[in-house]
Amino acid sequence: MSHVAFIGLGAMGGPMARNLIAGGHDVAVHDAAEAPVAGFADVNCRRASSAAEATTDAEFVITMLPTAANVRAALLENGGACETLPAGALVIDMSTVGAGDSTALAADLGERGYRMIDAPVGRGPLQAEAGTLLIMAGGDSADIDAARPLFDCMADKVVHVGPQGHGIKLKLVNNYMSMVGVAMTAETLALASKAGLDRETVVDVLQGTAAGRGAINDRFPRKVLSGDVSPEFPVRLGGKDLKLALGLGVEEASPLALGAAADHWFDRAHDEGRANEDCTALLLVLEAMDAETG
Repeated sequence: MSHVAFIGLGAMGGPMARNLIAGGHDVAVHDAAEAPVAGFADVNCRRASSAAEATTDAEFVITMLPTAANVRAALLENGGACETLPAGALVIDMSTVGAGDSTALAADLGERGYRMIDAPVGRGPLQAEAGTLLIMAGGDSADIDAARPLFDCMADKVVHVGPQGHGIKLKLVNNYMSMVGVAMTAETLALASKAGLDRETVVDVLQGTAAGRGAINDRFPRKVLSGDVSPEFPVRLGGKDLKLALGLGVEEASPLALGAAADHWFDRAHDEGRANEDCTALLLVLEAMDAETG
């Protein structure tokens, strides 16, 4: 059993923390909002009113938060974890943040006597609940090994990608491919409609080709093509992750021209009030443009 502070109890972090508790670990939970913390009254854990309160005796701190600024605040600002966190504790950031932000945070924590690994996740809320996430971990091998009993409660696959910072780089590479694929599929379907092709026929054909064995085979039929744009993965987060991946491209001097084009469509969808709709709603943005110009 390990003493764990878990900070960030959203759609992913909440079930992840519950799986740690179910796995027999001593867990203290905290979130900036009161309601998610109150929701843990039904399980055996300590509900903390601040990150500092959650980490008084922690061996591990896990952060699962929306932005790098949120992570830094939870760890380093007033009331943050490092006010009480014992020296030598391991910080595990599982958030999706910028690669440079992650490396800078690891350096700042190291100066304070803490170790850090970046361990973002693949898959979604259903897998978070089931404990079948994929974890992409970057850090020292000994630190990854120390964290594995925790990871095993939350995931059915853990990949040690490389040194610190490589986990989040792989997550951004993955999300770059995913989000550009969404934009590409929306553009393809809009083009097919403009050409007068029957949509059901187009979808059937593309699902059987190598080009179509991506978003068209699952996400689009389940979401926007069935009239459902409720946010499985909303525009605002897809756009955020794409911008982070584009930032990585700048850092690595790797041209990402299609990503820049896709970024334009995510921004437009956001500006048109679709920030909280599923990212497949990009198709509706493109089709509306066709209607305006046709």
